[in-house]
Amino acid sequence: MYVSWYDSPVGKLLLTCTDQGLTGLYMNRDISRKEEHPLFQQTAIWLDAYFQGEHPPVTVPLALEGTSFQQMVWKILLTIPYGETRSYGSIAKEVSAILGKEKMSAQAVGQAVGRNPVSILVPCHRVVGSKGNLTGYAGGMEKKIWLLKHEAQQRIGENDNALCRI
Repeated sequence: MYVSWYDSPVGKLLLTCTDQGLTGLYMNRDISRKEEHPLFQQTAIWLDAYFQGEHPPVTVPLALEGTSFQQMVWKILLTIPYGETRSYGSIAKEVSAILGKEKMSAQAVGQAVGRNPVSILVPCHRVVGSKGNLTGYAGGMEKKIWLLKHEAQQRIGENDNALCRI
C-alpha cells in the first residue's frame, strides 16, 4: 500500500493505492508521509482538471475493496453525470432492477455510498435525499456543498436543467 496526499481547494486529500489501482481518496485525514507512485501522478492530473472546472472521465485505475453490493452501488455512482445529482431512492431502484428484486432499501444504498473509499472520483457527493435535500457526507457537509456548487458553476450555460439544487 502506497500513501500520498494532494492539496485541493477542499483541503488536503489522502491518497492510497496498490500497484493495481487507487484504493482511497479521503478528506479530513492528516498525514505527513508522501510516497511516489505513478497512480498518484495520474490522480493528481485528474484532480487538477476537475478543480479547474473540466469534466474529466475517470481513467485512473481503481482497486476498490468492498462487498459485491457496495461495488455495485459505487459502479452506479460513476454513471452520475458531472453537475447532476441522484437520490438514494433512485439508486435503490436501479440496484433492485439489476438484482431482479422488487424493492431495495434506500438506507442500504446510503450505507454503501457512505463507505465509498474514493471520494470525488467516485462521486458520492452527487447523491442527495428524496426531495433533493443534502444529506451527510464523510468529508463534511461544507465540502459536499462546495463540490456541488463547483460543478454547478461549470455547468451554467451548458444545460440549465442539469444544475444542482443547492
